[in-house]
Amino acid sequence: MTSEATAAGLRALVVEDEASTRQELAAMLGALAEVGDVDEADSGEAAVRRLGTETFDAVFLDISMPGLDGMEVARVLSMLSAPPAIVFVTASEHHAVEAFGVGAADYLLKPVRPERLAEAVSRVRALRRPAPTPRAVAADELSVVQIETGRHTLFVHRDDIQYAEAHGDYVRLHTAAGNHLIRLSLSYLEEVWAPAGFVRAHRGYLVAVRWIRDLRVSSSAGLLARTPAGDVPVSRRHARELKERLMAAVRDGVRDGLGDEAR
Repeated sequence: MTSEATAAGLRALVVEDEASTRQELAAMLGALAEVGDVDEADSGEAAVRRLGTETFDAVFLDISMPGLDGMEVARVLSMLSAPPAIVFVTASEHHAVEAFGVGAADYLLKPVRPERLAEAVSRVRALRRPAPTPRAVAADELSVVQIETGRHTLFVHRDDIQYAEAHGDYVRLHTAAGNHLIRLSLSYLEEVWAPAGFVRAHRGYLVAVRWIRDLRVSSSAGLLARTPAGDVPVSRRHARELKERLMAAVRDGVRDGLGDEAR
């Protein structure tokens, strides 16, 4: 569905063999602000013909019809490359399980109440709304961190940060010159700094691969990643990924923190 169609409202097709019921439902749909054009089809066969050449956002489909019934129409629609949302409108509740089995967005019982129809339309609208595009993270986002310390503003370059440690609602950034608290989440830093080579080493730690000198095992603390600014604990959950990233960094020659003996 295009943004123009979204702005104009849903395009709906009412499929019902009883004229009075079909017209009443079409009128109810037309009165809803979320709905744009409402068309009608008096049989399953007529609906399939229209849906083969026209695009609709939603089909409000009776189940019990002579000829091609609602379930058969739904199965035909499921084979379309961009099928409309299906809302079954029927006098019987016995087909509900089968209806949701073919991917129905909703199942309305006759006589249809206006508030229940509005709920179904809102559900269709949500289904047809394009999924949000994942936020693109710029490679230079937070390349310099601004830290307010009383009357002073300190600027810390990301490349100088060797690891980050979670402290409640804050994160402590460790550099060779010292450490600094900033009110950010570790998860957010993991997202924005991943392109710069920061890897989760532990639930509460991020480490810059380029600053890791080596990995060692401590009898008391387990696996540790050694950086000039201090040791970073490495959990079993994150050990494999961290080792793989280290191997890749060695191959690519991007670990500035390595000593001559490790090159």
